[in-house]
Amino acid sequence: MFVSASTECFPELPMRECMEKLVDLEFSAVDMTLDENSEHLRPSEVAANLQRAIDICHDTQRLVISNFRLLSSTQGNDRYVEYEAICKLAKAVKVASITVPSGQFGTPFNEEVEHLRELVAISATEGVVTSMHTHVGCLSQDCDTIQVLCDNVKGLGITLDPSHFICREDGEKSYDKVLKYVRHVYLRDTSKDAMHVRVGQGEVEYGRLIQQLEQIGYKRALTVHMPPLTDTDQMAEMRKIRLLLESLL
Repeated sequence: MFVSASTECFPELPMRECMEKLVDLEFSAVDMTLDENSEHLRPSEVAANLQRAIDICHDTQRLVISNFRLLSSTQGNDRYVEYEAICKLAKAVKVASITVPSGQFGTPFNEEVEHLRELVAISATEGVVTSMHTHVGCLSQDCDTIQVLCDNVKGLGITLDPSHFICREDGEKSYDKVLKYVRHVYLRDTSKDAMHVRVGQGEVEYGRLIQQLEQIGYKRALTVHMPPLTDTDQMAEMRKIRLLLESLL
C-alpha cells in the first residue's frame, strides 16, 4: 500500500499548482478528480480532446496517478461514449482504476445493474477497473446492496470511504462484509456528527483498516480525500495525515 492525495484537497488551485502543493507535501501519488464543475480537468474535455487530456495527465510533477474519480453531468448514451474516452485516457497514462458514483436512492435496482455492467464492460476492454464509491444517500451506502450489486456486476469493485459508514443518520455501520470488493480507498477524519473534522478529532480507525486491507491482499492507494476546512491550515492537516498513514504502513 502507498499514500496518495486527491486533487480535491486543493480545489481552488489550477491543476499544476495543485500538483506542486502535493509535491511540497512529499506525496508521491495523486488521485485526479474529473469533475464537470471544477477548474481542473473535466470529463467533457477528455471526450472532446483525448490527446490534450493525456498531455495534461503527463504533467503531474512526477506524481503517479493512482486513480481517476469521475463526476459527470452527461446523460443517456453519451455518458458511455464519454466513459470510453476516460478509460482510454486511463490506459494511456497507466491508471488502473476509475471511481464512479452509484445511483441515488430511488434508482431502480435493475437499471443500476445495467448501467454498472455497461461501465465495467467498457473499462474492461482497456484493462481498467471500475469502482463504485461508497457514499451516504446513494445505493452504495448499504452493505447488503453493495454486495448484491457487486455479485450481479462481475468485475465491479468499490472505492471504500469509511467516513460514510461513520457519519450517517441511521447510526454507524460496519463495512467489514464488503472489504473483499475494495479496489481503492478514500480517507479523512470523521466524527459521528461531521463528515470531515481535523485530523485526530474523529473516529476513523486507520490502523484497524490497514490491517484489514492487508489481510485481503490490498496493495493499492490509501487516498487522502479531504477538501479544506474553514479556518484550518490545509497544508498542516495534509502533512499530518500523510505522516500518520505512512507510520502505519
